[in-house]
Amino acid sequence: YVTLNHASDLGGRYDPPTMELHAGAVLDAAFDAEIRYIDAARSYGRAEDFVASWLRKRAIEPGEISVASKWGYTYTAGWSTSATQHEVKDHTLPAFKRQLAESVERLGRHLSLYQIHSVTAESKTLEDDALIDAIARLRERGIRAGLSVSGAGQDVAIRRSLEVRRDGERVFDSVQATWNLFERGAESALQDAHGAGMKVVVKEALANGRLSHENRDQADLLFPAVARIRELAKSRGLTVETLALGAALARPWADVVLTGAATVGQIQSNVAALELAYDAELEEQLRSVSINSTEYWRARSSFRWN
Repeated sequence: YVTLNHASDLGGRYDPPTMELHAGAVLDAAFDAEIRYIDAARSYGRAEDFVASWLRKRAIEPGEISVASKWGYTYTAGWSTSATQHEVKDHTLPAFKRQLAESVERLGRHLSLYQIHSVTAESKTLEDDALIDAIARLRERGIRAGLSVSGAGQDVAIRRSLEVRRDGERVFDSVQATWNLFERGAESALQDAHGAGMKVVVKEALANGRLSHENRDQADLLFPAVARIRELAKSRGLTVETLALGAALARPWADVVLTGAATVGQIQSNVAALELAYDAELEEQLRSVSINSTEYWRARSSFRWN
């Protein structure tokens, strides 16, 4: 994916059986650390297949763990990072029906939340009445509906989703959005969503690896800010990751914070953020490192697949 140094996390071993074993070990570590939320998507290679095989091996019953997935992108890279096109975006009703069937075939009754993948401020997806009607009927199958948002206008897409209703009820129960120490643009809208009763899931809390000890790229636009955060973390005896995840967990409107962990070691390190006593002084010191959302997403769009 586009996360900094992600290729090294997998040790260069990309054959599906090895990747499945690796995924299972990471999921084992997460479960043993009492993490009970898994995020996948139809476009994440064989993610749903790997999650499904792990659920069977652990004999986990539906309801023991929240399994969320997303539809709207089709993975097309065929395991190649040099592919011309990695995924195809399609938010139409036929794509929803096809991918829902694919997700249910793999995850069955474990699928508890199904999200539109990456709704932007420019998207017309939430205005497609036939599609929204079909999404609203997910409740009949015991599946909650949600959406993930991306881009500089995340707040616009979130507020639009709050107004989407069928039979007097809000269609979307959950919203997944990017929030991190650099990109705080969706904060007010996420607070509104939480206040309205939507579950708020934070993604990219580590800014695709930029907020990690691995980030030593001095050519990075945000490197000076990363260096300041690193110094602050060190002064408190923390890692950059712990500080960044702790900041996300401290948001009063955040129900779930995704770590994006790709190794057992990262899981074990990330859970330390749950113990961080995040205080007002830290918040004051860190607020100055945020940047304009347009600037953040412009840089985000330049990341290479690895």
